[in-house]
Amino acid sequence: MGSLPAFPPAPSKQCLNGRSHIDESALAALFKSQQSHLNFFFDHIDHSQTLAFTHALLHAAGTVFFTGVGKSGFVAHKISQTLVSLGVRSAFLSPVDALHGDIGILTDRDVLVLLSKSGATEELLRLVPCARAKGALLVALTSVEGNALAAMCDMAVHLPLQRELCPFNLAPVTSTAIQMVFGDTVAIALMEARNLSKEEYAANHPAGKIGKSLIFKVKDVLKKQDELPICRESDLIMDQLVELTSKGCGCLLVIDDNYRLIGTFTDGDLRRTLRASGEAIFKLTVGEMCNRNPRIIGPEAMAVEAMKKMEAPPSPVQFLPVINDENVLIGIVTLHGLVSAGL
Repeated sequence: MGSLPAFPPAPSKQCLNGRSHIDESALAALFKSQQSHLNFFFDHIDHSQTLAFTHALLHAAGTVFFTGVGKSGFVAHKISQTLVSLGVRSAFLSPVDALHGDIGILTDRDVLVLLSKSGATEELLRLVPCARAKGALLVALTSVEGNALAAMCDMAVHLPLQRELCPFNLAPVTSTAIQMVFGDTVAIALMEARNLSKEEYAANHPAGKIGKSLIFKVKDVLKKQDELPICRESDLIMDQLVELTSKGCGCLLVIDDNYRLIGTFTDGDLRRTLRASGEAIFKLTVGEMCNRNPRIIGPEAMAVEAMKKMEAPPSPVQFLPVINDENVLIGIVTLHGLVSAGL
C-alpha cells in the first residue's frame, strides 16, 4: 500500500500473559489520578467566563455551531447534539468542509464555538478570518494560556488542564473529558434557563425508552372492547374458562350491567379455588371468588406509572383494569403489552 508501513503484528498470547499485564492497584491509581486532574479543572474554572459563554448561547438569534479537529471535533459534535436534543438550534461544522464551501451556512446571527486544547490547530486558525467575515460571533474553548486561537476570537473560555493522564502527557484523554464536562454542564444550564419541560424534552425523544416512558399514556397501550375478558358476577367459574384463557390477559374482568368494574378473577385465583374447593368449583360463581379490590389505573396516567403500579408490593401483578372517573371499565393494560411497547 504505497509507502504506508504495514500494521504491526498482533501481540502473541505469551506476550499478553507475560509483560502486558496491569493489576488492580495500578488501575485504581490511574482512576485516582484522572479524578485529581478533573478536580483541578473544577477548582480552577473561571465561572465569569463560563457565564458569559452561556449567555452568548442563550441569546443567540441564529444557530450555535461547534467545530474542532480530531478528538476535539468528536467532542464538539457531541455537545452540539446534546443541545439539539434540548431544543437548541445547533450543528457541527467541519473546519475542513467549511473552507470548501460549507461556511456558506454561517450568518451574522450565529455563534461559532471552536474547540482546541492547544489553541494552535491550523485548520481552526485558517477558519477564523473566514468566519469573521460572515459576521458570526466567535468563541474559543482552549486549555493553553495565551494561545493564538483565543486571541483571534471575540470571546474565549479557558478550560484549566493540569496535564493529560497519558504518561507522556500527549494522548488527549483528560483534555477531552473536561471539554465534554464543560459543554454538557453548559447545556443543562441552558435547559434550565429555557424552562424546558419534561413534556418538551420527551417530544424531542419520541423513539427509545426515554421518549416512550415520557410520552406513552395508558390509553396508548391498553386493550379495549372485543379484546377484554369480561364476565358477570353471576356467571359460573367453569363456564368462563374459555374467556379466561383466550384473551391473553390471564384474568377475567367482572362487570355489572352498566359496565362498572366489580372485581377481577385471575388464573391464579382459579388454581387456588380448585385446590380449596375441589368438585364444588362447578357450582361457584365468579362473583363469589373474585377480588373486589383490585389495583386499577386511569387512561390518562403515564404508561410507566402503570408498570410501577404492577410491580409494587406486596406482590406484583400482570395487569391493571383501566377505568374512568365513574368506575366504568374502558380497557386493560398488561405487563406484556408494556414490555412489547418498549417500556
